[in-house]
Amino acid sequence: MAAASSCSASLGLLLAAHCALLLALAGAASAGGGVALSSAFYDASCPGAHDVVRRVIQDARVSDPRIPASLVRLHFHDCFVNGCDGSLLLDDDLPAIQTEKNVVANNNSARGFPVVDDIKAALENACPGIVSCADILALAAEISVELAGGPRWGVLLGRRDGTTTNVESANNLPSPFDPLNVLQEKFRNVNLDDTDLVALQGAHTFGKVQCQFTRENCTAGQPEGALENLDEATPNLFDNKYYGNLLEGRAQLPSDQVMLSGPAAAATTAPIVHRFAGNQQDFFRNFAASMIKMGNISPLTGSDGEIRRNCRRVNGKGY
Repeated sequence: MAAASSCSASLGLLLAAHCALLLALAGAASAGGGVALSSAFYDASCPGAHDVVRRVIQDARVSDPRIPASLVRLHFHDCFVNGCDGSLLLDDDLPAIQTEKNVVANNNSARGFPVVDDIKAALENACPGIVSCADILALAAEISVELAGGPRWGVLLGRRDGTTTNVESANNLPSPFDPLNVLQEKFRNVNLDDTDLVALQGAHTFGKVQCQFTRENCTAGQPEGALENLDEATPNLFDNKYYGNLLEGRAQLPSDQVMLSGPAAAATTAPIVHRFAGNQQDFFRNFAASMIKMGNISPLTGSDGEIRRNCRRVNGKGY
């Protein structure tokens, strides 16, 4: 209640962003049976965790500049299914575990799993059995954005790993072909609002996409898996150029452009697109706050779940 009261009295973008963080922290305190996520969670048990994750990502992006964008997407696709519990990382172990990796939104699209394996191996070497795979995804997302020139934020940690997957929910992930009202509903279902929608879609400011998912589809002679830059201006840089592309009608994905062209856009998402296009710091503040909110979708904490020794398998299953 104190966080909410403080927010109602705040003025200005900086205070608004601070209040969003306070609310996220307040929400975290009620998650997982009252056990709060905390940016200091590993300070005693694995104080070098952040540096370990950062080092592995820095090494990986030397040979694959797409890795930062791919790791952000893994965190997004994990949190929208079953909450932020690392379920996306599980491989098939039938009949008990059916992987989420093979659904349409992830198959031949979600990538970066070997880098997650490398991060987990490095952390297990530094502090065995301490850092969860779900927290690895959250840390990797923040570090990836920062390394690409984007904002920094204090990642809330303390998630534990799930032991099940949810293919039905994974089949309902936000799609590049969703109209605006469907996107808004999918975000509302996980307690994210229109500002969160526009801010988180801004992660499309870097990385690549298969041409089969773009508004223009594949040009003559292009195979469906041919890659296009999501942001043609600065494809490997995390900035607000993405929103300028939308204003010029040059968004790559249909689900991006609908934030301006959808029937309800003028009264909901379009003003936010204009704001972010004109003020990169405003975008950065809101993106960081929205990532904190997204990272707090139904985490497992306390004694729930487990700390997987292998991110691809529940404990006791081929680790």
